[in-house]
Amino acid sequence: MIVFPAIDILDGACVRLMQGQYDEVTEYAKDPSEMVSRWEEEGASWIHVVDLDGARDGHPVNLSTVEKMVKKANVSIQYGGGVRNETDLKTLLDIGVNRVVVGTAMIKDEEFAQTAIKKYGPQLVAGIDAKGGRVSIEGWIEDTNIRAVDLANKLKDMGVARIVYTDISVDGTSQGPSIATTKDLAEALGIPVIASGGVSSLWDIEALEMVSEVGIEGVIVGRALYENTFGLAEAIKAAKQ
Repeated sequence: MIVFPAIDILDGACVRLMQGQYDEVTEYAKDPSEMVSRWEEEGASWIHVVDLDGARDGHPVNLSTVEKMVKKANVSIQYGGGVRNETDLKTLLDIGVNRVVVGTAMIKDEEFAQTAIKKYGPQLVAGIDAKGGRVSIEGWIEDTNIRAVDLANKLKDMGVARIVYTDISVDGTSQGPSIATTKDLAEALGIPVIASGGVSSLWDIEALEMVSEVGIEGVIVGRALYENTFGLAEAIKAAKQ
């Protein structure tokens, strides 16, 4: 499995939210590009960047910050947050982002989703964020009655290459990821799934790795790294057990 250290950007700073709540913010660095260097030094091959302002506002907001990070990075960057149209998607790829995660627009704009999947292939990743198995959109602010597994299957049929699955109920809590739910989703889909949310220990990563053969390609880790619960090098080692 690939371990993706997360860099979440809010108002230009590197932060973490508690369960996606914008009023539950912990700031870790004024300059997110500093974290790029740190994660590279500790062995990252991919970094997962989230524009929280963009996710909330419906369009990328921290583009200059992201571009600075991309220029500084010698590893691959996966971006998510506020991409709702092809112009934003192309802009991010043009500044050097390797993969772009699209969530809300996959539900609200099926025509864009179909066109983007066909045109950008593996550079496009579908983001599915869920509470209690139901999809949330608009930066996790708006809940829907759409089942995550139903959306995932629909996107698979449309030709999406991979999915980032986030369980919002555990994201930022360090309570442990939803291993069974993620495993079931990956097993049902047959395309790569990247797990996100709640990783609190090396055991969580090892537990995901033990079921990774069903299609769990990687895991996104945030708060546990920032609070030095374990190091990235240790996490990468655990993912290769």
